[in-house]
Amino acid sequence: MDQEKNTEIIARIKYLMREMGLKQVQFAKRIGVDTSNLSKYMNAHMPLSDSFLNRLVVNLGVSKEWLLEGKDLPFGKTTVHIDGADGRMAAMASGDGTVPMGTPVYDVDATAGNTSGRNDLFASENIVGWVNLPNVNPNCRIVRVSGDSMAPVIQDGDFVAVRELTNPDQIYWGQIYVVQLDDFRLVKYVRRHTDPHMVVLRSENPNYDDMDVRRSDIHEMLLVQHVLHLNSRL
Repeated sequence: MDQEKNTEIIARIKYLMREMGLKQVQFAKRIGVDTSNLSKYMNAHMPLSDSFLNRLVVNLGVSKEWLLEGKDLPFGKTTVHIDGADGRMAAMASGDGTVPMGTPVYDVDATAGNTSGRNDLFASENIVGWVNLPNVNPNCRIVRVSGDSMAPVIQDGDFVAVRELTNPDQIYWGQIYVVQLDDFRLVKYVRRHTDPHMVVLRSENPNYDDMDVRRSDIHEMLLVQHVLHLNSRL
């Protein structure tokens, strides 16, 4: 493995540690490696081995393609069920009627096409429930996606778990974001533009053209960490 690729993989591993809120000692325990060896890997004092990378894939459920190449999503699709009566995720209430801790689900659209208007996505009155899913951080927020521009990766009616970044100026190129503009909210891949003041918003569906957008016109970017593929055949 060449040095440049090794550095890129280390950066993605550090990203996982930040997003999971784990320090090196905790992360090493989570993936089952010696702390001193993890430190050597992270500081490029020891080349990344296939055995080490496979531990990340197996123990964290991270996509190996994302880990090695930065493509696709950090985590694969997760299948969840929706309430057959009204097509919405139901709140999982405990016996005393309270709602347990988990990832909040909002009855709002992040549109994989074009939608006008700027709404408060995360107003408390929009919460319709909470879900507990493996590898989904409770600090994420789950919203519905409408439209087919990201099909087949994200289908019309799927949900995505999004996360606000600690550094909004740092872009993970090639990842999927919910992008808020003046008049549109879009779910797109964010790609590097030849002009550093701009970005390319790209769809998965080839019937949609790329969009060149000024970075200064973007009001908010939320990283899509998980795609929740719905199975409504109940």
